[in-house]
Amino acid sequence: MPITEMLARNAELYGQEKCLTEINLDLQEEHHVTWLEYELIENNPAGEYRREMTWRVFDEKANRLANLLLKRGIKKGDKVAILLMNCLEWLPIYFGILKTGAIAVPLNFRYTAEEIKYCLDLSETSVLIFGPEFIGRVEMIYHQIPKVKTLFFAGENRPTFAENYDRLTANCSSEAPEIKLADEDDAAIYFSSGTTGFPKAILHNHQSLMSACEAELNHHRQNREDNFLCIPPLYHTGAKMHWFGSLLSGSKAVLLRGVKPEWILKTISEEKITIVWLLVPWAQDILDVIERGDVKLEDYELSQWRLMHIGAQPVPPSLIHRWKKYFPNHLYDTNYGLSESIGPGCVHLGTENIHKVGAIGVPGYNWEVKVSDENGYPVPQGEVGELVVRGPGVMKCYYNDPKATAAVLKDGWLFTGDMAKMDEDGFIYLVDRKKDVIISGGENIYPVQIEDFLRAHDAVKDVAVIGLPDNRLGEIAAAIIELKPDCKCTEEEIREFCTPMPRYKRPRKIIFDKVPRNPTGKIEKPRLREKYGAISLVAAQTKQ
Repeated sequence: MPITEMLARNAELYGQEKCLTEINLDLQEEHHVTWLEYELIENNPAGEYRREMTWRVFDEKANRLANLLLKRGIKKGDKVAILLMNCLEWLPIYFGILKTGAIAVPLNFRYTAEEIKYCLDLSETSVLIFGPEFIGRVEMIYHQIPKVKTLFFAGENRPTFAENYDRLTANCSSEAPEIKLADEDDAAIYFSSGTTGFPKAILHNHQSLMSACEAELNHHRQNREDNFLCIPPLYHTGAKMHWFGSLLSGSKAVLLRGVKPEWILKTISEEKITIVWLLVPWAQDILDVIERGDVKLEDYELSQWRLMHIGAQPVPPSLIHRWKKYFPNHLYDTNYGLSESIGPGCVHLGTENIHKVGAIGVPGYNWEVKVSDENGYPVPQGEVGELVVRGPGVMKCYYNDPKATAAVLKDGWLFTGDMAKMDEDGFIYLVDRKKDVIISGGENIYPVQIEDFLRAHDAVKDVAVIGLPDNRLGEIAAAIIELKPDCKCTEEEIREFCTPMPRYKRPRKIIFDKVPRNPTGKIEKPRLREKYGAISLVAAQTKQ
């Protein structure tokens, strides 16, 4: 069943009920508006800080865009790109594209102009819908993207090179277009995070999207009383696919623009949020402000908050132990997935398995998983191999890249590039990215293991371990450590802290610096290798 039918169903069953709320605390802070003034300024034409949408309006807006695109000649298989910050318009635009049978192409809002052009060219996009934050970047490239025939601008102060999205869609029919969709029809192109170079275009069909709905609902049991807080960017599979549980259950969700811990807690309290999906840095920040005394939990109404889950990266067990200290009644889940395996957990811990915290879990709903050698054969229990998954959410291919597709898709199995091991109970533990493994003096060193160990230090906020060139050992492990605010720590203290680790695993270089992460929370290790690798190489050559 195409996912667009779920939206039409909700519009019919729950048409007058609120489904989405956008809270723009960036805008609130810019205008120095206090939280208590929300109700006074909600309809202020100078800027709306809290906007709502019903299921019927959601469906109608999607239909209006679909009919506009069809008028402009868009047909099945054409590509329509979305370049927007999280906002109330985002999801209706996405579903409007799907209703035409076209392929939605969400773009990372942090892309440079060059990266935007690269992704538009690679995906062969015909239409780009963009917001005011991107006028400068699009203006730099719009004359260099001849395949993009139409530019729609969603917002005020339209640039002259684009058409007015709001005015044009307002004049289109709100009735659903009569386009037949099937599960095997192509639906969306998502781009890999780009942590290993320029992103790849990942093609999914409607079956993939619907399987994400079903997996999310099975894992977290959303019901009509739930209210999901969505903070991560909607262009990424993670955030949107977790929201799919709200779509399937017909429940509410809040889009929060801003990640300050105080904002998150206030929104949970004021909006009666029940489910929150966080990234590791945000959970860390919430705990830090609690422990520093900057916020007091008794100032917020949090009793309705039933589930906190984390995905997109390995989760340090120490973080969850701290979390349970302050939120002992929360259900907790870890979700493992890739854009290539569509969203909310081809592997997940399960809320009933908190005793296995540190594992990414067991196969998700309708998924098969194995830890294999390079030929795809399972390795013995407890040994390290590559994590391989198969299920209804596996991508169709890397668009226009058969060589890259063949390298990771074999007999329906997706080779993830993540190294893992399985324990005696069938729980899977991530060891590291295949490409991030450090080979030092013939020994394999897995950075995630060192990172987890170092995060237990009271002064450490975040850490990334990378391999740096070394004449004698080939590579050495270097730890880039970001300290908590107002905390001090020396290199000697870190080395002393690491003494319980086997000697070969201890980082040989300690660097105090900020740990860069992309919008989905993944450490940008290529940036760190570029920054410190060249320095290390020059130093090594100088010693010769």
